[in-house]
Amino acid sequence: MAKSGNYKILTRTVLLVSFVSLFTDVASEMLYPIMPVYLKSIGFSVLLIGILEGVAEATAGLSKGYFGHLSDIRGKRVPFVRAGYTLSAISKPMMAILTFPVWIFFARTLDRFGKGIRTSARDAMLSDETMPEHKGKVFGFHRSMDTVGAAIGPILALVFLWFYPGQYKWMFMIAFFPGLVAIGLTFLLKDRVTGLQGDRVTGLQGDRVTKSQMSSARPTINPSTKVGFFSFLRYWSKASSGFRFLVAGLLAFTLFNSSDAFLLLALKEQHLSDTWMIGVYIFYNLVYAMFSYPIGALADKIGLKTMLITGLFLFAIVYTFMGFVSSLAMFGVLFFLYGIYAACTEGISKALISNMAAKADTATAIGFYNSFASIFTLLASSLAGVLWYAIGPKAMFMVSGMGVFVVACYLVMVFRVKR
Repeated sequence: MAKSGNYKILTRTVLLVSFVSLFTDVASEMLYPIMPVYLKSIGFSVLLIGILEGVAEATAGLSKGYFGHLSDIRGKRVPFVRAGYTLSAISKPMMAILTFPVWIFFARTLDRFGKGIRTSARDAMLSDETMPEHKGKVFGFHRSMDTVGAAIGPILALVFLWFYPGQYKWMFMIAFFPGLVAIGLTFLLKDRVTGLQGDRVTGLQGDRVTKSQMSSARPTINPSTKVGFFSFLRYWSKASSGFRFLVAGLLAFTLFNSSDAFLLLALKEQHLSDTWMIGVYIFYNLVYAMFSYPIGALADKIGLKTMLITGLFLFAIVYTFMGFVSSLAMFGVLFFLYGIYAACTEGISKALISNMAAKADTATAIGFYNSFASIFTLLASSLAGVLWYAIGPKAMFMVSGMGVFVVACYLVMVFRVKR
């Protein structure tokens, strides 16, 4: 168990939440590579698949902000975490039982809705479990465990389809079982008896916050208080300038960060087989999982901001060169760097955001960012698709790489000014 002096970093709650994420990602990533193929096999057109995924992701995105804010208002985390993981788990067999388009839309949206309910409360729970100087380790460990599940899932899918090719419905049924394990683990979670609230952080204090900001109690809230669906948007006006500058940069980055499906399409453009394509995707997830915790620990030493910027520059390098390589070895190098980039940014960005928010607003702050990030991701993938088909993959990757390079330079300047 990781400790710093007498301070336990990886607490029981951190471990439980991390294993819940692991088992959930095993279930989800088992289905990720075959989802489009399955939908086409039951009569969905490419257009209908696109609409389905768009509706599902938009549902998840908008609900992250609302339920994050509601979690802060109610002063509770566990009910949102448990409900979210439960909905995602039960949606898996639903997609195999009935194949009518309306039912598939309902089941897929339910899955993403579950993600929207749980994500911000879960991240706030992780933030509540530690001090600012250990956020990199905690979020890094969680991302590591989450990504281990993301690597195990496709491996199980490959093994199953090797023995039972084309039996997609059974995979949806099998994916329900790791989801059940995740649900069971959520019943071991407990909300902290004493909530945490500090004065709102001013400036760009992403690496250090005073202990006094970690100690005061969460105010009592009337449970019957009504919360508007878009009420989380008001957080922008009360947030610190540091939060606004950081989130502006992160959302600009998201606008250039299209779906990983385009990276996999780049492999297909070079005539790699489906097996090699999934294999490279597994390799990326393994790198991501392996380096998330040590990079999080390093970020706590050298600064979360420094690590975030490093990750963005790595992303710019990968995307700039992705359209120009053709050998499997070079793809391996780029996907290795891509795994390092993910370890430098995914958990680190949430750690930074949580350090800039008062404890009573942690889930709201993370939810605000998550909601807009989901919407910007949809826009990014749409723009990337237009560039891919109108000009070509090289142009799409170059635009993304250069765009993120500019975003990284912007954050370098912001962090220097706000130091």
